[in-house]
Parts: sequence; C-alpha cells; structure tokens
Amino acid sequence: MSSKVITTSYSSITNPQNLPHLPVPKLNDTLKKFLDTAEPHLSPASFENTKNVVREFAKSGGVGEKLQNLLEKRASEKENWLSDPSSNWWLQCAYLQYRDPVVVWSSPGLVFPQRKFETNEDRVKYAAQVIYSSLLFKQQIDNNQIPVEKMGKSELDMQQYKNVFGTCRIPGTPGDSIEFNRDSKHIVIVINDTFFKVPVYNSEGAILGENQLYEQIQLCMNEALKIKNPLKIGVLTSDNRDNWAKAYAELIKNPKNVASLNEIQTSLFLMCIDRETPQIEDDIVTAEHLFVTGAGSRFNSANRWYDKTIQFIVGTRGINGLTYEHSPAEGGPLAVLTDNVIKYVNDQESGKTRVAIGTGNFEKPQMLEFDSSPQIEECIKISSENIDKLAGNIDMNYLHFTDYGKNFIKSQKFSPDSFIQMAIQFAFYRLHHVPGAHYESAGTRLYVHGRTECIRSCSKESVAFSKAMVESKDDKEKLIRMKEAIESHKKYVSQAVQGFGIDRHLLGLKLIARENGIEIPELYSDEGYVKSSTYRLSTSQVASIYDAFMCYGPLTHDGYGCCYSPRNNDIYFGLSSMRNNSETSTAKFKKSLQEALQLMRDVLIKVGEQPIKSKL
Repeated sequence: MSSKVITTSYSSITNPQNLPHLPVPKLNDTLKKFLDTAEPHLSPASFENTKNVVREFAKSGGVGEKLQNLLEKRASEKENWLSDPSSNWWLQCAYLQYRDPVVVWSSPGLVFPQRKFETNEDRVKYAAQVIYSSLLFKQQIDNNQIPVEKMGKSELDMQQYKNVFGTCRIPGTPGDSIEFNRDSKHIVIVINDTFFKVPVYNSEGAILGENQLYEQIQLCMNEALKIKNPLKIGVLTSDNRDNWAKAYAELIKNPKNVASLNEIQTSLFLMCIDRETPQIEDDIVTAEHLFVTGAGSRFNSANRWYDKTIQFIVGTRGINGLTYEHSPAEGGPLAVLTDNVIKYVNDQESGKTRVAIGTGNFEKPQMLEFDSSPQIEECIKISSENIDKLAGNIDMNYLHFTDYGKNFIKSQKFSPDSFIQMAIQFAFYRLHHVPGAHYESAGTRLYVHGRTECIRSCSKESVAFSKAMVESKDDKEKLIRMKEAIESHKKYVSQAVQGFGIDRHLLGLKLIARENGIEIPELYSDEGYVKSSTYRLSTSQVASIYDAFMCYGPLTHDGYGCCYSPRNNDIYFGLSSMRNNSETSTAKFKKSLQEALQLMRDVLIKVGEQPIKSKL
C-alpha cells in the first residue's frame, strides 16, 4: 500500500473519508494467479509457451521488475494509482478513449417494475413522480445524507454518488472528455426526438412539486407533438465515438447549436418519454431493448442523449426504467437511486405518502432548437443506419428464476454470488463444451477513488466442476467439485475487492510502459493473456429488492452479457448476445442457465450436507 502521507486539508477535499490507497500487488503474486487463470484456456503446449513468456517477463532485472518499480513510484505519488482524479488512467482507457458506441458496448439499462398506464395522463403523472423522487435523492447526496456503505466494518468510498447527477460525456478525438455540473437547476425532457430545457426548482430554490412538474411535462408534450419531422439529433450520440465527434464538430460551428448542446450537457438528467414501440416477445424484453438501444431510429434511439449519465425512460404499456452512461460510476449508486424511486412511487400508490404539491414561481420549459446542414444530415443518416443494425443485432432476454434464491443458497452454507457465478460457468460449459473466459465486476471502493477489479470466475476448479456435472454419474463427486469451485471463486472475490486481482495490475504495468516509452512486453500479445482476457462472459451482480434488474450487451461478439439480481426466493437475470454470431444464442443460454441452477439444486437435494425444506 502507498506510504504517502496526505495532509488533512488535501485529504478533506479528495479523500473526505480518509480511506486507504489502492495497493500495487507483488509482481510474482500476480503472475502466478495469471498462469492459474490462463491454463484452462490453453493446450498443454501453449501453456508451456505462456509459462516461458511469464518467466522471461519476471526475471530479475528484466522488464517486469522495471515496470513494477515505475508503477510503485506512481502509487507513492497518487491517492489511487489507477483512478486518481489528477491522472485518471481508468477513466481514460476504459471509457473516454474507447471508440465503439456506448450503446450496447458500454451503457447498461435498468428495467423497473412495470406500471399500469391507463391514459397518457398516467404516464405524465408517473414521470413527474420519478423526477421529483430523483431530485429528493440528489438532495440527500448533496447533504451527505446517503448512509455510508460498508464491507464488514470498513467504509466504502461514497464519491461516485456525487458524479451521477449533472454529468455528461463530451465527444472528441482521440478521446472524449467528461463534464460535471452538480449545481444545475434544470433537467432535459425529450419527446418525439425533441429536446426541452425544463427548470425543476422554483425562484426560491425549492424543488418543484409534482403538480408543477406535471404541468412542465404537459407543456413539453403539447409542443413536441406539433412537430411533424423532428431533426433526429439525439441519434448521433448512439454512434461510434469518432463518428459522433465528427458530427459534434459540425454542430458546434453554429452558435444556436452550441447553446442547445450546453443546456443538454449541463442538465441534471434526462427524462425520455417514448413513442409506442412494437412488442418484442413480451413487455420486459421490449423494455430491455428500449433501455439498451432505443429499438432503432424509427422508434426511440433518437429520443435519447446517450452521453448523459442518467436517462429515465417512460414508455407506453407501463414500460419504464433508465439507461446510464457508465464512465462516472458503477451500477451501485444507480441501483440505490432505482430503489429510492420505486419506493417513492409505491408509497404514494399505497397511500403512505401524499402527492408533493409545490407553490411559488418557476420558469416554463424552453424548446432546444438545432440548425441543420447537409453535413449534419449526412451524419444523422449514417448514425441512424448504424443504430438500426446494432439494435437489430443485439438479442436481449431475461430469466426470472423462481425455484429458489439467496435464502436457499445460504442454507447450504454457500456464498450466493459464488454459487450463481459457478452456475453461469456451468451453463456456458454445457452449452459450448469449452471453458468461458469470465469477467465479474468487483468494486474496489474500500480504497479512495476505487472503481473496479475483474474477478476471473473461470478457474481450474470451475472447469473441473462443470466437467463433473456434465460427465460424472457420481453425485458425491459433483458436490465435492461444486464446493471446490465455489470456494475458489469466493477466495478470488476476497482478493479482488482488496485490490489484489490481476487485471488492473497487468493493465497498470502496460500503461506505465506506454507512458515511459517502453516497448509493450510480449506477455500482452501471448495467447494465454489474449484468450484469458477475451471475456465471453460479462457478468455482475446489481441487486434490487424490487422486480427490477440491470441488462447490458456482451463484451465480445461471441459472448454473453449476464447481470443478475439475487433476492431471497428468486433471481432475475438480464441476458444478451449478438444475433449475427452463429455460436451464441440468448435463448439457449437462458435455458442452459435455468437447467444449471436446477441441476445444482438436485445434487444438493441428493447428497448435500445441509437440510433442505420439503418445498424444494
């Protein structure tokens, strides 16, 4: 761990909780773990070659030692060597320099419980509730009233909460930038691809009441529906970042466009009120598509501004939720915001709380106008074609697993997260007959400015477990392998959240080499590194107590996205893959995952050591 001493005045600004600094793991420890996680993906001959590459990298006086020393020096000068605000490697390389669209490849969606909208007024009323409750949540953040989250007795860094309201990504080349406008007093409402600046505080600084917000939304709706052929400016934000940066450079040549862009970028968040979208399978799958892609330019992909951190979405048929731009925060703060919004609406519906009636003067909405040009029209055409292809290619689905949940898993003395992760490994193996390189997001918020580390869920133990479940006739052997796999994963989780995973360390060594003009070592092009870090399974736990779950696209074209919310007696999974890949199928993976969870339970019923209630 860094030994740097931080003065109180400096600490109070950038490290208000006086948290420890992210450690730099020992080089040999990381390389040993790397070999363990690479082995399942390699032939014996390839693994021998990888071991030789690692041996060369690690030798005394070699490049690995040199890079380690440089990284340790950086750590001694930064509060967080990976994501320090003064030189944020993680923000740059994981997000702002990434050139694929944020749609599918970065930004998740959050599906809220479906509501009953009998009339359009019901939709508007609900949108007003969401806006009002979100502003109350922001007020709690501003006043430091969000309870400090802990892991055991240790506090977690709460600074990400400060980054979700008023934040916007700005396109650029070779990388984007990010702006924070936490003191903004307006939101943006988008209806019929038309954007409105909407003040949400009155002249005395108080949050507008729900009646006033309802009035604001209705004014926007009345104006938006008069526009027959709106300029689909929002679709530009869904495109490849270089395409969007090119279009942005055209837009800002016009002062009117600059003014309108500024109002969107400085807004606290967006409220997107969508047009009717044809049903895709069922309303929940339709919602997933709406929240991840907007379902294409003919529907709602232009009814967005994908650079905004928070975009609430209110569709038809009771569909509602949000999409968020991932760069300033992980899913945790968004999940807490979600639960707060849902609770507020539920309490009002059940009569526990009353409608918040506001008084006082406030400014009316302002339509944000854009001037077009032949160049901008061409950019919109290209972006529309690209999002239509992407929206048609992503195959979203979900599994609501109701046979059991956390309570049953805990009754068997297992970690629910590790148990579910091994079910995902098993589901992939029984479908594809090979181990799946597997990313699970672990938070490193035990440390100041902590973001994430990768839990490599595919291990020698997970492969042995999966093979036993597929091939063995001996239930006791299956149970032994299940226990070993779950324990191995649980151990890796513990190391990762304490900053002793391997992916961020190896990334840091690569970045410090680049920063110092040192040739990137052979390790990073070796088959073991490439295969073990090409994650065909992208997973994370984002929990909600409600019928809400997160969903996102896969990390690779031949992979799956799998986000889950384990509850006491059931589990929600948001699932995805790409339709144009012949190897993968969301429907088949969903079926395999459901059966994997059932087969694991069956083993526990037959030979498990803990009592099982008869209903199971």
